[in-house]
Amino acid sequence: MKKDITTMDDVKLLVNSFYDKIQIDGMLGGIFHGHIKDWPTHLEKMYRFWQTLLLDEITYMSNSFEPHKNFPIDQKHFDRWMDLWKRTIDEHFEGEKAEEAKMRAERIAMVFLSKIIHIREQKAAQ
Repeated sequence: MKKDITTMDDVKLLVNSFYDKIQIDGMLGGIFHGHIKDWPTHLEKMYRFWQTLLLDEITYMSNSFEPHKNFPIDQKHFDRWMDLWKRTIDEHFEGEKAEEAKMRAERIAMVFLSKIIHIREQKAAQ
């Protein structure tokens, strides 16, 4: 039986497994490799981000959207990101926090895509 996401070790397993998939993904890998120069630092940041969201331990204080605002991505990229995220969760976990991680990622994807589209429209109007 799988367990829920309840500890920092669980968060690290989730984040590491997810980014292992991202790095070799045909659609997303090149985008991430083009923007992330220091993977260990990025992973540490993602541990803190998801620790804050899922474990209610406030360790992440940065603007999570800012680094992504100029990524060359659209709906199909977010769909792929969500597919990999949900598959990673389902491979390792089940429970309330696992479902919360999926729901939060869906909201993040929706907000990020909306902001990216808005920024592109603003630039196009100038």
